[in-house]
Amino acid sequence: MARTPLPRTPLPLAGVQILSLALNLPGPAALQRLRQLGARCTKVEPPGGDPMQGYCAAAYAELQRGVRTVALDLKTTAGQRRLGQRLERTDVLLTSFRPSALARLGLDPTSLAQRHPRLCVVRIVGGAGARAEEAGHDLTYQAEAGLIDGLALPPSLLADMAGALLASEAVLAALRQRDALGRGVVRDVALTDAAAWLARPRAWGLTAPGGLLGGAHAGYRVYRCADGRVAVAALEPHFARRLGDVAGLGPLSPANALCPEVADRLTVWFAGRTRAELDALARRHDLPWVTLGA
Repeated sequence: MARTPLPRTPLPLAGVQILSLALNLPGPAALQRLRQLGARCTKVEPPGGDPMQGYCAAAYAELQRGVRTVALDLKTTAGQRRLGQRLERTDVLLTSFRPSALARLGLDPTSLAQRHPRLCVVRIVGGAGARAEEAGHDLTYQAEAGLIDGLALPPSLLADMAGALLASEAVLAALRQRDALGRGVVRDVALTDAAAWLARPRAWGLTAPGGLLGGAHAGYRVYRCADGRVAVAALEPHFARRLGDVAGLGPLSPANALCPEVADRLTVWFAGRTRAELDALARRHDLPWVTLGA
């Protein structure tokens, strides 16, 4: 007997229409997440396009996948009229302009609520509250959160990408609130808050230099090996014990894993082994480490 196929489960945001005015990174990244949840996403770009297309074509292409793009000049009456027509059939408007810029375009919360009472608005801003008008970028938000060490630039745009996640979360929350209230709501997402949230482990002391996950625990470090590096995350007691046994140190306890001598001995042990040897040991003994190039 042929098996009847199970009905296909609809995606969470199937049927939801989202219109984005947000350029660069946080807004488009949030829009891509929402598209993956099933929303129908349209992005409005100015006549000159999104600056991201010029400085990182690969990122632009990836974040545009499955998103419809419309060119509108919102500084003109015709462009504003066309935007208004689109907002009539939109559930959520996503923006990344400063509040003063939105007000000049007639897109402040009061004006939007009067014309589109069921429209939800999620505004990505730099700082929360009165700080929304301040100039800033990912680097300044990370610096404020304490995520910048020395003169080195951070390895990723953490505030922007975390802000994108918070923005997609805010869209879900806004839609739930609209269901409960029967009207659209406005939610702000501050990139300073996104960076601060990512920085909480450092603020707790966990990842600060010398903290448990900041170099104090011998089983949670990056070591040199014979032909590269190895990122070791043997933090839990059973992993630490196994690491000590494999390295010939005897089982590591929570106490002796914090001894500098143990880290010194592991430094020597890892330095004498190749990436291939370490990869094989990780598989054989179920150890949480990843080897890296030099």
